[in-house]
Order: sequence, then structure tokens, then C-alpha cells
Amino acid sequence: MKRIISFVAVVLIFGTMSISCHRSKAKLEGDSDTLSYVIGLNVGHSLMEMDSTLNVEAVCAAIRDVYNGTQKMTLAEARDYYLAEKTYFVHEKAKAHQERYLTDLSKRDRKYVRTRSGVTYKILKLGDQSHVGSMSLRDTVKIAFKLTDEQGRVIVEADTLRDSYRNLLKGLQEVVKLAGEGAHFNAWLPSKTAYDVKGNEELGIGANTMLNYDVEVLDIKYNR
Repeated sequence: MKRIISFVAVVLIFGTMSISCHRSKAKLEGDSDTLSYVIGLNVGHSLMEMDSTLNVEAVCAAIRDVYNGTQKMTLAEARDYYLAEKTYFVHEKAKAHQERYLTDLSKRDRKYVRTRSGVTYKILKLGDQSHVGSMSLRDTVKIAFKLTDEQGRVIVEADTLRDSYRNLLKGLQEVVKLAGEGAHFNAWLPSKTAYDVKGNEELGIGANTMLNYDVEVLDIKYNR
């Protein structure tokens, strides 16, 4: 039964394929039929927990193809597709969503500026501009910040954090470098400029998560 569930879990990814499966009411006429139905219940509940939007007809067709020896792909091909779905396709969908979100944001609020990497920020208070663009990885910064996700969940809030400029997220580096000491800014970091596909387990940040930073740059020490 584990093998059946494992196979079906992979085949489910093909829910968009144009495969049909005739609906019918199974008659439980014996022990074999009843056992088959019990296994079907087990599989069905497992699939509902995984994804309630799956194409049931495609699932039925895949199971029937296995029994008839007419599979449209091998298990190895199914695994490859599954891995691609969980990595590349999911990543691409997240990237497209974030791009739309930040483009719309910059249109709604013209104070937001977008960098080449996609970081979208607005300066609430401009800092010292005498060293703008000249920060090095050896410099250190002291900031106060609140980190939230796209849904507004507060992930971290800190009154003071001193760290090396090199240790800041790539997206934060961009804005701190432009805003300067004494600045206050709000910045949206697309996932590729934050924790990307790895996420941050310690902070509870999943893969492909866009983040919002509200930051005050309290101090910058330039180590020349």
C-alpha cells in the first residue's frame, strides 16, 4: 500500500494533463472489492491532505494505466518532473508573483524606487550622503529594524543590531549603501535578494519568501 501511495503522490503532479476517467459508483460485492475500496479511501485522504485541488480524473487514469501496463511515463520520469515542480517551477511562480506585487506597489506609491535587482524601497528620512555608494565589506553598521513577511507577520524586531556590512542580506546592502547614516527606510526584498530558495529555518522563513524591512540606520563605521 505504501508503494501505491508513493506512486500516486508523484503522479498527482500531472493534474493538468488532459486525461479523463469515467465516474462510476463501485459496488462492493466481496472482500476483494471492499479491500480495494479501503485502500482507495486511504489514498484519497492522503491526497486531500497533500493538495485538495488535484485532478481526480488524472489520478484515476494514472492508477488504471499502472494496472494495464500503459503508463505514459516511467517512475524515474515522474520523479524528475516532481523535483522540477518543487524547485524550478515553484521558484519561477514565486518570482513572477513577487515581480507583479512590487511593480504594482511602485505604481500605487510613487515614493517607492526599484533597483536593478528588484529591491523596492522608499526613503522615509534621508541619511548622510557624504559617503553614498562608497561602503566596503569591511564597514560595520548599527541598525534598528522590523522584519515582516508579505502577510504582515512580524518575524524579527530589534532596537539595535550591529553587524558587518558584508553580513547584511544582499537587498539590505543595496539600500543601506544608498540611504546613508541616520536614514530611515522601508524596503521590500524579493526572495532572490534575501534568503532565496533556502529560506531560514531558524527565523521560520520558507523558501522563495519576499520580505519587508523597516530600518533605521543608527550608525555606520567606515573602516578604511
